[in-house]
Amino acid sequence: MKNVSFKLPETLDQELGNAARAARTTRSALVRDALRAELARRRKPRRGSCLVLARDLAGSVSGPRDLSSNPRRLARYGR
Repeated sequence: MKNVSFKLPETLDQELGNAARAARTTRSALVRDALRAELARRRKPRRGSCLVLARDLAGSVSGPRDLSSNPRRLARYGR
């Protein structure tokens, strides 16, 4: 196994130590598991409907609620 060295803010280091103790595992094992999970998540192709893929964007735009159904708003559409 290779050694990797990186810097952590003090608060994150404390959280890591607390989480490792709570899980009764080593800090290294916890970091390895988290890194594996993150890399696997990034490898997975995103599938699903448009709504599923854009769910974090749904409702983030403001404007009139009747934009697509009010005939008055649609009067000049496409011209």
